Order: sequence, then C-alpha cells, then structure tokens
Amino acid sequence: MALAVLLVSSASTEALAAPPAKTSPNAVKEALTETAYLAGGCFWGMEDLLRKIPGVLETEVGYTGGTKTFSHPTYDDVSTGKTGHAESVRVVFNPKVLTYESLLEKWFFRMHDPTTLNRQGNDVGTQYRSAIFYLSEEQRRVAEAVKARVDASGKWPRPVVTAITPAGAFTPAEGYHQDYLVKNPDGYTCHYMRE
Repeated sequence: MALAVLLVSSASTEALAAPPAKTSPNAVKEALTETAYLAGGCFWGMEDLLRKIPGVLETEVGYTGGTKTFSHPTYDDVSTGKTGHAESVRVVFNPKVLTYESLLEKWFFRMHDPTTLNRQGNDVGTQYRSAIFYLSEEQRRVAEAVKARVDASGKWPRPVVTAITPAGAFTPAEGYHQDYLVKNPDGYTCHYMRE
C-alpha cells in the first residue's frame, strides 16, 4: 500500500510541475553572440575586412549615431553630412572565439586611421568619422581602455580621435551597399591592415 501511495504522489508532483520554459532561437543566438557597432570611414572596406576575422559570424553595413529627426536615413540623407549619422558596420561575433577587446585592439584600430577627424582616405565628412558605438557599460569601459592603449602606443603620429558614444538606432544601408566588395571586388576601399 505504501508503494502505491508513493507512485501516485510522485506522478501528481510531476503533473503539477511547470513545463520547461521554451527558449526562442533569438535568445539562444544572443546568449552565444555579441554585437559591436563600428565606424571608420566608408563602410564597404570596413565590412570587407571585418567579415574575414575569425569569430565574426555576420556583418551588415548601415547608419548610426545620428539625430532622431532622421530615424531611418538613406545613403542620400547621410551623404549630406546633415543627419549626424556615421557609415558603420554591425558586427555579430562569437565572444568565445573573438573578444570585444581583441576586435577593437587587433582589428578595428588597425584597419583605419583613427587619428583623422571626419576623414578616411578620399572620404571627407562626419559620416566618415572614427567611432565606437557601445551597447553596454562593459563595452564602453573596454573601448576606453583600448583607445587609451592605442593612443599611448606611439603607432600613430597624431592623437587618436575615435569617438566612443552610446549606440543609438541602427538603420541597415540599402541592399546595393551590403557585401559591396564581394559583389564588386575591384571596388573602392581605403582600408587595409596596418602593423
């Protein structure tokens, strides 16, 4: 008799237990990835170098850092220099393979000249500024520390002027800008890895 009661008791406990929580695919992806928003001149060349870094899972070019008046800017809007947006790249990466710190120090600060204000190569204007748009206080702290180390390293003849600001809304650029140098291998770029 005691055995029967124990089995019934166990079965009713399982019946009352809450079903396991379902995890959405996006929640799983977010737990396994981190996102960075980086600007360093024309986004074509930035994206082309960033996509090749081990640990980078996804890139998308777009616009961020601008005024709320232009909530969904186009290339034509941004190219006027009046929206405040920067051509930027959304980088989704695996932090177990590539840390945010390494992404900035070993890659971002080497693929463009972080000492030229509002300019990279032939591209001039605030939309071509060097900027890191952080998503958390931890990203801000890491970005500030890396920028200070790069500035103190003596690798650049002028001070590093990279802006470090909170990330705002990110608007993906038009389709023809996405993967531009994959589609146009001889297209314009002023980005390359510096020692």
